[in-house]
Amino acid sequence: MCGRFAQYRVAYEYLDKIAVQLPLPLRGGIKPEPIGRYNVPPQSMVQVLHQDDDGLRMEPVKWGYAPLWAQGKRPPAINARVETAATSKFFRDIWQTGRAIVPADGWYEWKKDQANPKITQPYYITLRTGEPMFFAALGRFQRGGSLEPRDGDGFVIIT
Repeated sequence: MCGRFAQYRVAYEYLDKIAVQLPLPLRGGIKPEPIGRYNVPPQSMVQVLHQDDDGLRMEPVKWGYAPLWAQGKRPPAINARVETAATSKFFRDIWQTGRAIVPADGWYEWKKDQANPKITQPYYITLRTGEPMFFAALGRFQRGGSLEPRDGDGFVIIT
């Protein structure tokens, strides 16, 4: 998966599609207007559904994660390979408690031009049905209803 996707529906539309039979209450608020993000870049705030101690939350989290010991050494990761996410030292701290779902409407892939490899053509990929899709994610999130993000908060999409 590349580094751009779309998230433009109203949050309730995503929740309805996964038929959330909430065993835990949905905490925080859901805004009734569309999210309206048609080209979400890394390092921006993205609506993510994750579990907290007091219930489920759908709230903005920064797309990009690095453990505290790795911050500043390289850019934060935006994706994690499913083959190594559970065993990697990089994701060890968030593997058990940082699972999440990222609702999306599609993502972008770029194909290089055969004549000139410096030119790329973006392709927007969606489900044939036009329904929303959901990406598995790992991250470090705000806990206990805290509204202020902490240093190190962020998430990666599992590919």
